[in-house]
Amino acid sequence: GPALCSQERTLVMHWSVFAFVLHRQVIVKIFSEDGMGKVVEIPANMTARDLCQLLVYKSHCVDDNSWALVEHHPLLGLERCLEDHELVVQVQASMNSDGRFLFRKNYAKYEFFRNPLTFFPEHMVAWCQETNHAILPSQLLQNFLATNSCPEIQGHLYMKDVGRKSWKKVYMFLRRSGLYCSTKGTSKEPRHLQLLADLEDSNIFTVITGKKQHGAPTDYGFCIKPNKSRGDMKELRMLCAEDEQSRSCWMTAFRIFKYGIVLYQNYKIPQQRKTLLSHFSAPVRSVSENSLVAMDFSGRIGRVIDNPVEAQSAAMEEGHAWRRTQRMNILGSHSPLHHSSLSSVIHIAQLWFHGRITREESHRIIHQQGQVDGLFLLRVSQSNPKAFVLTLCHHQKIKHFQILPCEEDGQGFFSLDDGATKFTDLIQLVEFYQLNRGVLPCKLKHPCTVVAL
Repeated sequence: GPALCSQERTLVMHWSVFAFVLHRQVIVKIFSEDGMGKVVEIPANMTARDLCQLLVYKSHCVDDNSWALVEHHPLLGLERCLEDHELVVQVQASMNSDGRFLFRKNYAKYEFFRNPLTFFPEHMVAWCQETNHAILPSQLLQNFLATNSCPEIQGHLYMKDVGRKSWKKVYMFLRRSGLYCSTKGTSKEPRHLQLLADLEDSNIFTVITGKKQHGAPTDYGFCIKPNKSRGDMKELRMLCAEDEQSRSCWMTAFRIFKYGIVLYQNYKIPQQRKTLLSHFSAPVRSVSENSLVAMDFSGRIGRVIDNPVEAQSAAMEEGHAWRRTQRMNILGSHSPLHHSSLSSVIHIAQLWFHGRITREESHRIIHQQGQVDGLFLLRVSQSNPKAFVLTLCHHQKIKHFQILPCEEDGQGFFSLDDGATKFTDLIQLVEFYQLNRGVLPCKLKHPCTVVAL
């Protein structure tokens, strides 16, 4: 054909380079909570959501759309969850040498879409103050997501002086255009506003070692880090809120102002996928389940169970039979159950059981996995080695309930309401409180899960 003109040649060359970058494979190392790393080869255009899906299948986790990829900087004491649409390779390129990726649960990633009023208290939203009436949750979200509206978050924050150890309390405003502080009390006049950080070229991080490393006045620190910053402390804007709700409000608003409707699309994608799958006549299985077939061995010849309802009841019966067998193996007879034997076998493999961790460690895990209502774990009690503790999150506060062993007619039980409701083992107890609130402030909804890659 006729020779290409120079402009066309340049265009073809650029597209070739783009196609190469898009299809080349990149090595990424991911760490799990136990500190173990796993090397994964991924395409350069892989998003954080796709990588989480890959890790879910490789690690045989339950895919409940609450897994996240965390950018973690141990030397700076900072971390943040990548947004689902972010390109992993791009984020890796901007990280300094101590930065690493963690694979972790984060139940709070999109919680603000479900309970916006919990995340945006009226006294912090300027629009609510100006309209002077109760705002509907849907109205609040529309205001934040609409590009033609100008929502604003306001309130006092502690700010660390650049290059110093001292912190000062300042009145601040967060808008789409950036984070501002008032140089004169609570004045919003343009001449009294100082731009502290641009949202477009920055990311917001949770400060995980605020008091210890940065001398922060509270435990509710966060930080705005420019994308170009390689870890120079002078470039970090260190901030601190009075409580967890305030910190959540500032950080969530930052994400919404920066990404807008893209966040809502990220939130909707798994739900749309679930709806799409439900339209198939045959049950659709994940990759990790494809090799598993429900079998019925009750007759003389095994048969494959096609009916999904029958398969589920067979699996449940198998679970109950396994539990009965385990008890018989432990006891060797029908003698009363021993708590020490039960605690070492029945619940030890459950995702929500974390063994002998401290109260502080349980707080850390709950904080990391997103403080949503019903987030829980069980652990061995530090004060009473025969007892257990249920650690539960409700209204962004962490509460502890002691589970005590008790005995009736020579039979051993567990109870967390002084024997009013008794359970033969911890699995039964958890299953009950997942369906019934009982004496708890809310039902058990989300198990704190730590997975080894």
